[in-house]
Amino acid sequence: MSGGAWVLPPRPGLVIPVLPCDWRLCQSTSVAIGPDSVALSAGSHLRLLPPGRRGSSSASSRRADSGRRLGPEKWIGRFRRMESESESGAAADTPPLETLSFHGDEEIIEVVELDPGPPDPADDLAQEMEDVDFEEEEEEEEGNDEGWVLEPQEGVVGSMEGPDDSEVTFALHSASVFCVSLDPKTNTLAVTGGEDDKAFVWRLSDGELLFECAGHKDSVTCAGFSHDSTLVATGDMSGLLKVWQVDTKEEVWSFEAGDLEWMEWHPRAPVLLAGTADGNTWMWKVPNGDCKTFQGPNCPATCGRVLPDGKRAVVGYEDGTIRIWDLKQGSPIYVLKGTEGHQGPLTCVATNQDGSLILTGSVDCQAKLVSATTGKVVGVFRPETVASQPSLGEGEESESNSVESLGFCSVMPLAAVGYLDGTLAIYDLSTQTLRHQCQHQSGIVQLLWEAGTAVVYTCSLDGIVRLWDARTGRLLTDYRGHTAEILDFALSKDASLVVTTSGDHKAKVFCVQRPDR
Repeated sequence: MSGGAWVLPPRPGLVIPVLPCDWRLCQSTSVAIGPDSVALSAGSHLRLLPPGRRGSSSASSRRADSGRRLGPEKWIGRFRRMESESESGAAADTPPLETLSFHGDEEIIEVVELDPGPPDPADDLAQEMEDVDFEEEEEEEEGNDEGWVLEPQEGVVGSMEGPDDSEVTFALHSASVFCVSLDPKTNTLAVTGGEDDKAFVWRLSDGELLFECAGHKDSVTCAGFSHDSTLVATGDMSGLLKVWQVDTKEEVWSFEAGDLEWMEWHPRAPVLLAGTADGNTWMWKVPNGDCKTFQGPNCPATCGRVLPDGKRAVVGYEDGTIRIWDLKQGSPIYVLKGTEGHQGPLTCVATNQDGSLILTGSVDCQAKLVSATTGKVVGVFRPETVASQPSLGEGEESESNSVESLGFCSVMPLAAVGYLDGTLAIYDLSTQTLRHQCQHQSGIVQLLWEAGTAVVYTCSLDGIVRLWDARTGRLLTDYRGHTAEILDFALSKDASLVVTTSGDHKAKVFCVQRPDR
């Protein structure tokens, strides 16, 4: 285990048991499915990544998620589809040779299975080495100047090590940090949540801890401040939500809902909304706890966003449907499904400044532009690199790509869409054409537009934050410092600070310096 990542040696017929946690598949392979395990054949290549925040917090969940979550049953279902589509079917005949055990806190970064080929003389040496007692030679090795040096492997956490451009590093988390949010009033405080079942409120200027949001019993995947920065909410994957008063550092409200998909504060009131795996969208007044539920289809409410008027919310679901809800009446104003909706689970949703337009993204690789006034789809965007892919059947997901994040520019009629294959697409809304296509080295986790400019920020699985000029498609600059994938990030109102969270167990603060300011 290196840097929190398991590196699996190349063995044909390696068996990976059904994981009791959530993973996101990045690259397809030919596999054989058993009742309790997944067998990889020789020559297969599999890459699994922990989820970022999803939904509006998305990464995530969600987003792992950061992007979508896959439970064990969906994870196996996806492999079954790949197995049935395999031309050779050779993997089904591969006998399992070894089972890898997990303890629940590991992160699979990459499994690479290579054709064993002809016998290697090194195998005989390895067999002989099994009889060596390394404990007896421990003292001797300490004084050996010619000891073995392990080089970082491609795709492993250690391979991202390099210069650190950050000004502040917050390092109190003991596992992957899934989410971050800044207080909207002063932009001086951050709240982060992670896989260690902890959330912390800390100061951006020096990383000093203000208080811990204690009491969670699962990974904290959602966290955020209320509109006036007086309250901070945290939510874990089990559905436990907690709210603290920032100035007194005291817990003032808690609630246990179903498995949490996303969470968001109302933009104008102390009202908290959340979507759960049972299809419900919840709305509470905090701290008195008055509650209203919005019943969706019998599938997870995967993402959501309150519209700027504060009277409506748009929610996306795993079955590809989109609902625009009247928050006061508790009823749907519009429902988009079938050809109007998506052909796969929604991963993200965004609105423009005045709330007249909604942009939705899905694992079907499509971004749909919806009029919030009429509930009609007025545009569909799809990157040119996947335009030739066949359309997905109902409930199916793209194995190679998906929309992970999207957003509107506030000063030009532009929209940005980030894809899991590393493509950042800039679309012209007035002509509904692709204006620029910017390529990353690995999948995009999230994107954010800088207010008042045409600059879009992206964070990706290679651990780098990038700034792009959407007018020209040119890369302005990038910021490095993480040794693992970035799972979420936030941008201060004046765009002077970028705060990131990562699989390296750290959150970092970067000071953004641009000559054109």
